[in-house]
Amino acid sequence: MVKPLMPRSVARFNKVVTNRVQGVYAPFLPPFAMIVHKGRRSGREYRTPVTAFRSGGRLIVGLPYGRDADWVRNLLAEGHGGVERLGRVRRIENPQVLTAADTAELPAWTRQAARHMDILVADVVTPGRSG
Repeated sequence: MVKPLMPRSVARFNKVVTNRVQGVYAPFLPPFAMIVHKGRRSGREYRTPVTAFRSGGRLIVGLPYGRDADWVRNLLAEGHGGVERLGRVRRIENPQVLTAADTAELPAWTRQAARHMDILVADVVTPGRSG
């Protein structure tokens, strides 16, 4: 586990202010995306803007606030969620948080990023296919 790049105070500010602004364009403007997840306690649906990349059938998201961010914990607890990217919503399954030691099979740029922060990897389910 890598120490988060961003302090919790920045995460709190972004959750209240920046995420609302990014929520307008994140679903349509790569490399941004919206992670759709269900609250662990409330069961309410949440949408969190992230920077995300596709690699084959996987979605890769850096975790500058670490693995303890609410959306990460929600996604891991549920075991699936959604991603809205390029205006399309896709289901994501099997989310995992990886450290640099776990990224050998991922692209080189992902391994480089994992030296500085944890990485979330999830399978993107293609419509019409079960996964």
